Amino acid sequence: MSPSELLRGVRVVSIAQNVPGPLAVARLAAQGASATKIEPPTGDPFLALSQSWYDEMHRGVVVERLDLKSAEGRARLIVLLRDAELLITSHRPSALARLRLDPASLHAEAPGLRIVRIVGSVADPEEAGHDLTYQAHAGLARATMPLTLAADVMASERVYATALELLRRPPGSITDVGLVESLDPLRAPLRHGLTAPGGVLGGGAPRYSIYQTRDGPIALAALEPHFERRCYELLKLPIGADPSAHFLERTTEEWERWARDNDVPLAAIRER
Repeated sequence: MSPSELLRGVRVVSIAQNVPGPLAVARLAAQGASATKIEPPTGDPFLALSQSWYDEMHRGVVVERLDLKSAEGRARLIVLLRDAELLITSHRPSALARLRLDPASLHAEAPGLRIVRIVGSVADPEEAGHDLTYQAHAGLARATMPLTLAADVMASERVYATALELLRRPPGSITDVGLVESLDPLRAPLRHGLTAPGGVLGGGAPRYSIYQTRDGPIALAALEPHFERRCYELLKLPIGADPSAHFLERTTEEWERWARDNDVPLAAIRER
């Protein structure tokens, strides 16, 4: 069986907007699941942020727009859920209760359903937030804006894995996935001091750091002893010395060529 057929016959309905839900549903659909996404009448708010990524995440997914606050919209959703094995949500529990989409109501009307609920934090599912605040809660945010949506992407992976696990459990099963908790694996290097300021992978070791060249920054990752030894021999410096002044002598392109020719882990840092 090919990867695109692994979930053939599985029907997934999602009312999750923005990134974590759609990204997880995209993976389920790519493996053969029949996926339907329900959006509000005005569409997923993420459309206004990135049409291109929205299109990428919804490839192979049927999109319907319903007003779940109306009797007609909710009735249509229930019809879809009665034929589905899995529902993914991203509303806060209180919002689901107002829509009569809480677990008790859903299981009464769609008893064959399993539910994955995406929340900001399992410990406090009612707290408002988005990726930036979740990274802050997890201790991963700094004074500059992050380059990726770490909480959203990590949560999507956990939602995907949870969905697969729930499909092996009996109908009525429900699991919450927290965006803050999804960041736990990314926090491990910091928690153990590796990437903390001054840590061996946080700028405290000259062999693994960021340096300025004549025209831009580079990343040096000569972490293993043989890489470190080779790098310092080529730079004609004692092991552990600060190579900052040497890197200022050439351009980024010249250092990249030097690294390729000598098998040294070094790369330019370029804004994309």
